[in-house]
Amino acid sequence: MPYIPDFDTEAILHILNSIIQKHPEGSPERDALELAQIALIYPRNIRKEDDFRRFYRDVFDPSFKLKVSHEFATREEADKWLASGKAEDAERVRIAGKGFMVVRLPGRYTFMSAPLEGEDVETDEPAEDSE
Repeated sequence: MPYIPDFDTEAILHILNSIIQKHPEGSPERDALELAQIALIYPRNIRKEDDFRRFYRDVFDPSFKLKVSHEFATREEADKWLASGKAEDAERVRIAGKGFMVVRLPGRYTFMSAPLEGEDVETDEPAEDSE
């Protein structure tokens, strides 16, 4: 995917719309394209378009790295921090060398396995959960 500097949101929405019209209503392609349109409109509606443009640019930067807010030697240390109430939803942490993301569930926060750059994705392990 090429990087498009200074893209025109309205022009992209118009292009997406012309492609959407070529697919029947209810098709997975049309649904995906309509979702892409909404995703592009959202930052503008919440007045965060500059943040989105920065994120978009950073994704194409070869030096872009996910920011890890905390590193913990053990799961117990991480769970104690999680229980402290200082964690934020989607915050990335490293526990015993592995990447995790803080996820807000109804009434509590938990860790979800979320490998960081250079980590192997392990599919045989059950999902991580803190309680």
